Amino acid sequence: MTDQTTLLEKFMKLEETESHEEKLYKVLEVYMSAYPVLNAYLFRYSPLGHVGEGVILLNSSGLVHINEIRDDIRTLPIIHSSILERKAKFCSGLEFLKQTSSKYIITSNVKSVVVVPICFGSVVIGYICSNIFKQNANIDDKILSSLTEYGRRVGKYLEQHNSWDQSSQLSKRELEVMKKISWGESTKEMAHAMHISEDTVKQYVKSAIKKLGVYNRPHAVSELLRRGIIS
Repeated sequence: MTDQTTLLEKFMKLEETESHEEKLYKVLEVYMSAYPVLNAYLFRYSPLGHVGEGVILLNSSGLVHINEIRDDIRTLPIIHSSILERKAKFCSGLEFLKQTSSKYIITSNVKSVVVVPICFGSVVIGYICSNIFKQNANIDDKILSSLTEYGRRVGKYLEQHNSWDQSSQLSKRELEVMKKISWGESTKEMAHAMHISEDTVKQYVKSAIKKLGVYNRPHAVSELLRRGIIS
């Protein structure tokens, strides 16, 4: 395992990246160079529905988009407990089979998993999973503690580079729609309450998602909750 000083030096080099995708790639690249893992799945997390959504996978073959993966993490105990406790978790053998889904067992050699929550303060915004490890890798308490700290550093890094300036602020109507979504209202219910068409509601949602730089309704609500814009 890379010592904390070297890890910090590697992390500082992330500042040199420009595009959002490149930043995410570098986050996984540093992670794989610092720890005894041979792959890294990056997921975003939304507390609204407890949804984990795939972003990218980095392995020996390169970078792969995994947007098709979407899970209720309550069905994956190892991930759920990692998020609830905001700590890196590891399991193997029989526990691995109990705590994960069969779709994550790529080959018969995959028998372990480590989960690293990406935190900003007390809020989990995503997580990294690895299920292929270097030969004779020993994921002990010291490594898990370091992984927990890495997830916190990643969260701070992503937060610093996710600006909330005047150009990205939502209009009064867009914010109203997003609040109603967080309350569980349907498009039809919002249209009726706001005396507008359902198409107009959908347009407000689309515009808000674009301004926030997120991917869908749950992700937008999660981001607004995290920033304290809605409660």
